[in-house]
Amino acid sequence: MSIFDVLNLIGGLAVFLFGMSVMGDNLEKLGGGKLESILEKMTNNRIKGVLLGLAVTAVVQSSSAVTVMAVGFVNSGIMALRQVIGIIMGANIGTTVTAWLLSLTGIESSNVFLQILKPTSFSPVLAIIGVGLLMFAKTDKKKSVGNILLGFAVLMFGMEAMSSAVEPLKDVPEFTSLLTKFTNPILGVLAGLVLTAIIQSSSASVGILQALSSTGTISIAMAFPVILGQNIGTCATVLISSIGASKNAKRAAYSHLFFNIIGVILAMILFYGANAIFGLPFIEEKAGPATIAVMHSAFNIFATIVLFPFGKQLEKLMYVLIREDDDEKKLKEQKQKGAVVEERFLLSPAYALDKVKEQCSEMAQLAKDNIELSLNFLKVYSKAKDDKIKENEKLLDKYEDELETYLVKISTYDLGIDDSMKLSKLSHAIGNFERMGDYGVNILKTKRKMHVEKIHFSDEANRELDVMARAVKEIIENSTTAFINDDVDMARTIEPLEQVIDNLKAELRARHAKRMESGECSVENGILFFDIINSFERIADHCSNLAVCIIELSQGSFQTHSYLKGVKKAENTSFMESFENYLTKYKIR
Repeated sequence: MSIFDVLNLIGGLAVFLFGMSVMGDNLEKLGGGKLESILEKMTNNRIKGVLLGLAVTAVVQSSSAVTVMAVGFVNSGIMALRQVIGIIMGANIGTTVTAWLLSLTGIESSNVFLQILKPTSFSPVLAIIGVGLLMFAKTDKKKSVGNILLGFAVLMFGMEAMSSAVEPLKDVPEFTSLLTKFTNPILGVLAGLVLTAIIQSSSASVGILQALSSTGTISIAMAFPVILGQNIGTCATVLISSIGASKNAKRAAYSHLFFNIIGVILAMILFYGANAIFGLPFIEEKAGPATIAVMHSAFNIFATIVLFPFGKQLEKLMYVLIREDDDEKKLKEQKQKGAVVEERFLLSPAYALDKVKEQCSEMAQLAKDNIELSLNFLKVYSKAKDDKIKENEKLLDKYEDELETYLVKISTYDLGIDDSMKLSKLSHAIGNFERMGDYGVNILKTKRKMHVEKIHFSDEANRELDVMARAVKEIIENSTTAFINDDVDMARTIEPLEQVIDNLKAELRARHAKRMESGECSVENGILFFDIINSFERIADHCSNLAVCIIELSQGSFQTHSYLKGVKKAENTSFMESFENYLTKYKIR
C-alpha cells in the first residue's frame, strides 16, 4: 500500500464524514425542529422511547447527535432520566442503518435490479438530482432536499474511495499479520473504542471496518471485538457534551456509556463462552460488509433486549454513581420559577427557536395575567394582588433577559429565511410583552398612591375608566391568543380596536379636563387619571405592534409602516367595519 493509497483512504474518510454531516444537518433543517419535538413529547413510555430513538437515529444517521440532544432535554428538565434511557437504547439500534446502507457495496450479481442497488449505480443519479435542486430550486426546503441527496451521494463516494484505497492490502502479508492480533478480544475492543472515540462516529468507524473487510482478510473472530469496541467509543461525543452540564445530564451521558459497557461484557461472555463450549463453526469465516452490518445490528438488538427490563436499575445505578446534592435541588426550584432555555439546543437552531416560542407563549400569558390583575386592581386595592403583580414583573424581566440573550446566540448560526423571520418575530414579541408588563406596574403604582393617600375618582370617572379597561382587556386577550396560536385572523382584529382605544383616550382626557375646570376633580386627581389612560393606550400600542408583526411575517415580510398605512385606508372595508363595531361596543354613554 503506497503513500498515495493512504492519502486516498484519508480523503475517502474525509468525504465520508462530510457527506454524513451535510445529510444530517439538512435533515435537521428540513425537519425544522420537529424531530426533536417528537422525542420530547413521546417518551413517556420506555418502549416508545426505544422506537423513537431508533427511528430518528436512522434518519439523521448519528446516534451521538440524538443522544447529545437527549442529554440536553435532561439538563433542561424537559425529560426525566428514565425517558432518556429508552431513547439511548433505540439510538444504538438506529445507528446500524448506516452499516446496512454501506453493506450494499458488497452486492455482486449480474441481476439488473441488484446492480441498481449498488451505490456506484444510484449515487451519481442522486448527486445529479441534488445539484439540480441546489442550482434551480427557489425554496429553502427544496434546497435542503438537494443537500440531503448530495450528502448521501458524497457519503457513498467516500465509502467507495476508502474501499479502493485498502484494496491492495489483501496482498500485503504484514497487514494480514497485524490484523490477526485482533483475535485477542481485548485488543480488538480497544482498537474499535479508540478509533471511534477519535473520529467521534460509530457509523464512520464501522464504515472503515466494512471497507477493510472488502479485502477478504478479516474474519468474524477479528471483526466481532472491534465492533463491540466501536459501540463503547461512540459514547465519547456524548460524554464531552455533558461537561459543565447538570448532574442529571451527566447521569444521562454515563447511562449511555454503562449501557454499552454492560452490553459488551455480556456479549463477550455469551460469544466466547459459546465458542469455548460448543466451538462455533463460523468464527473463522471471512467477514464481508454485510456480515459486519449483521454483527453490528445483532449486538445492539441483543443489548437492548437484555437490558431493557433493567432500565430502572440502570437509572438507580446512575444516581448511586452521581449523587444528588443541595445545589441540584435548588437549581430545579429555580428552573420551575423562571424561563430556562437549554444551551445544547443551539446545536439545532430550528428546534431552539421552537423552545423560545414556547417560553414566549408563557411570557405572553404572564403579561396578560399582569394586565388583567392591574385592571381589576383599579376597583379595589389588594396587597395580595400588589405582591403578585410585582412578582410577575420580575419573571417578565427574567424572561426578557434570558430569551433575548439566547436569540442573539441563535442568530450567529446559519439560518434559513423562515427561521430568520421567526427569530425577528420572537425578538419583537419579547420586547412588547415586557413593556406591557411595565405599564401594568405603572397602573399598580398609581392605584397604590391613591390607596395610601386616600384619593378617589368620581363615579363618572370610574365608569369611563371601566369602559376603556374592558377594551384593553379584550385587546390583550386577542393579541396574546393570536401570538400563542399563530392566528393571523385574530391578529387582524387588533388594529381596529387599537384605534378605538386611541379615540377613548382622547375622549376621556377631554371629559376629565372639563371636570377639572368645573372643580369637580382636583389637579392631582387629574394627573393620576391621565397616567392610567396613558398606560391603557400604551398597552394597546404594544398589542398592535405584536399583531402587525404576526400578520407581516405570515406574508413573508416585515414592513410594519407599509402595513399600517395600507390597513387604515378608507377603502379598507374590513378594517372600517371592525372599527365601527368596536366604536359601538365601547361607546361611553
